[in-house]
Amino acid sequence: MKKGDVKVVEAKSHGPRVAGGAKGEKKAEPKAKDAKAEKRAPRAPVGAQERGLSGLDAAVKVLQEAGEPLGCKAIVERAFEKGYWKSAGKTPHATVYSAILREIQSKGARARFCKASRGKFEVVQLNC
Repeated sequence: MKKGDVKVVEAKSHGPRVAGGAKGEKKAEPKAKDAKAEKRAPRAPVGAQERGLSGLDAAVKVLQEAGEPLGCKAIVERAFEKGYWKSAGKTPHATVYSAILREIQSKGARARFCKASRGKFEVVQLNC
């Protein structure tokens, strides 16, 4: 290569061009706004009877029936057996444990649960 020569290097393409382009080339059409509106559309309300109890409501019911402090794994097992609550998650006991602790922390004296011992909870009574 001589001093005045220009080296031509091909540019690598990193995907389709959105704006600009060669003459006669069609531009990509923008996504429809209707798709976003469909995502945000409210779901049809489901009756409480079809839905069942929430995890916390089921935990209260199980603890009232048990009459003794229980761990979250036992609470979830009993709630599943009796059909009070369903979960497709991998760790429903961790979900219930977290929800119980969050309720205790946020509601304080108005919470439905109290911690009986490490990892065990009971329904609030006068002795909590």
